[in-house]
Amino acid sequence: MASTAGPRWWTRLPVLAGVRPVDRRRVPAELLAGLTLAAVAIPEVMGYSRIAGMPVITGLYTILLPLAAFAVIGSSRHLSVGADSATAAVMAAGLGGLALAGTRHYVALAGALALMAAVFLVVARIIRIGFLADFLSRTVLIGFLTGVGIEVAIGQVGGMLGLSSASLVRLDGHRVSGTVGRLAATVDHLAQVSWATVAVSAATLAVVVGSRRINRAVPGALVAVGGTILVSWHWDLGAHGVALVGPVPSGLPAVGLPDVGWADLVKLVGTAGSLFVLILAQSAATSRAFAARYEEDVDENRDLLGLGLANVMAGVTGTFAVNGSPTRTQLADSAGGRTQLAQLSTVVVVGLVLVLLTHPLEYLPVAVLASVVFVIGIELVDLKGLHRVLTMRTDEFVVATLTALTVVVLGVEQGIVLAVVASIVAHLRRSYRPAVAVLVPATDHPGWHGITPAPEVRTVPGLVIYRFASSIYYANANHLVAGITAFVRPAPSAPLRWLCLDAEMVGDIDVTGGQALRAIHDALAERGVRFVIAEPIHQVRDQLARYGIIDLLGADAVFPTVRSALKAFQSSSAP
Repeated sequence: MASTAGPRWWTRLPVLAGVRPVDRRRVPAELLAGLTLAAVAIPEVMGYSRIAGMPVITGLYTILLPLAAFAVIGSSRHLSVGADSATAAVMAAGLGGLALAGTRHYVALAGALALMAAVFLVVARIIRIGFLADFLSRTVLIGFLTGVGIEVAIGQVGGMLGLSSASLVRLDGHRVSGTVGRLAATVDHLAQVSWATVAVSAATLAVVVGSRRINRAVPGALVAVGGTILVSWHWDLGAHGVALVGPVPSGLPAVGLPDVGWADLVKLVGTAGSLFVLILAQSAATSRAFAARYEEDVDENRDLLGLGLANVMAGVTGTFAVNGSPTRTQLADSAGGRTQLAQLSTVVVVGLVLVLLTHPLEYLPVAVLASVVFVIGIELVDLKGLHRVLTMRTDEFVVATLTALTVVVLGVEQGIVLAVVASIVAHLRRSYRPAVAVLVPATDHPGWHGITPAPEVRTVPGLVIYRFASSIYYANANHLVAGITAFVRPAPSAPLRWLCLDAEMVGDIDVTGGQALRAIHDALAERGVRFVIAEPIHQVRDQLARYGIIDLLGADAVFPTVRSALKAFQSSSAP
């Protein structure tokens, strides 16, 4: 008798969730998407290495083993992991005062920082706090990335003009730092501009921007890189004052732990925490968006493990922290990639480039990378997003703008702190002063209308049904007490016999909230008003029982619906 074979053992392993099941008909499209992604990503990540202050070749390392690690371990079928402008900017800001950019010690610190970010991510996976990504609001993220874009773009202007790195940190003989200081130093050294470098930058911008306007699928950055390498090699641009990348090591990256001491690690904790928050928020938002697009499930805690392993790979291969990239994820999707097979094919292409094609990179003008990164920075400036926020919520626009200004004026790390604090404060502000209303029966349908509470407002004569649209906890408990007792203090102008708290939107009541309900009962009882509660969810009803509120009010004072509370009031009023 034939037996039905169960699933093969390897399908049960916690790996390649972003690849399985493999649709053989789609494999050619996945491979082509990976090739397209590599064509765009290679010059981009080389540019990101410039933002990070790292050797150019380390940018390619970020889309080798780190990208492969997430493709194997992560749950998202779409998220593309690697170097990212915001992550690179945060890292550069954190390491700026600890070592000279590009030096061996700087590279070691960058590797250690990636490993520390990985520890944060793995710990977050173990204790299952992936939900923390929800506390960095989209509005604040728009402001943060806009500030990063301005900071990144301004930081590349000097390189596009051919100014030396040393001249960009000094103004009138004094050392300067930060975006504003670098911009001032750039303006102060305009007399030293290399016009040959300006021509290279202008040509690069024309190719990159022009190709995007024609068709964003055209790898304009790759065309610019390849073209300028040929021009530089043939006409020896280095002899005309154009700075070149110089010799680039070939082959796959060496694997090993970064050579840093405990004292260095202590100094990196704050920056590692900033990277953790940014990686968590950006990667989660991107993977969720694409999972929703294709009606797929995504396990954020599993992705945390994948991101952690990706950063471990970054740390031990001599490169810097990696993040989920929204732009490259979108690019792979537009090119036809629907699984992590596209990312794995990108890894193969990058590996071949590292083994066979690094020698030509030494002829690459630095201004080309600066120009590519400048365009990336400009694209991060989301003026349309800010305008959209302004038209919808002025207060959130102010927060987003302040976040952007903080990044530009004070720094990226300070911007991250403000972004997180602003998001949490915005959340607390809404729950501290939640929406409230007095419900009245609708005249045009069987439901209810909410109207602004006032001492004389009644649902029906003698009854107020008061909706409180938040959990009841220590921060808003007094607000609830004040809102309800306003109907009886001073003595009500309109008779009031019952006051019903509509608890439909109350998800939780803490101990302080329970005490507030007792205070409300006592204040209403002094005026001869009965306090009842309608429509509590099961969890809230259990809390009411645990706090003794049901015993205080009476079991008949808790109603399953607002309509049933209204009927009970009307029955009690009947002669």
